[in-house]
Amino acid sequence: MTLILDLSPEIEATLTEQASRQGVPVADYLTHLISAQVPRKGRGLLPPDQRAAAWEAGIRDLPYTEPLSDEAISRESIYSDRG
Repeated sequence: MTLILDLSPEIEATLTEQASRQGVPVADYLTHLISAQVPRKGRGLLPPDQRAAAWEAGIRDLPYTEPLSDEAISRESIYSDRG
């Protein structure tokens, strides 16, 4: 698709500068910026059961750690230096 954009000189200068810093042509830089803003098919939220399965798979290899004690997370323990 070809688009014609009417940009202010300030925006054009900024985009040209940013593309130059990235070492790419302005058209490629704009394509990258626009692509990042367009939702892709299949990138939506998973159904709850699939989200739960993905979460469980993600934590499967994490080491088990004991929960903190009530004293360790008490307000007095956290803010003991504030009186």
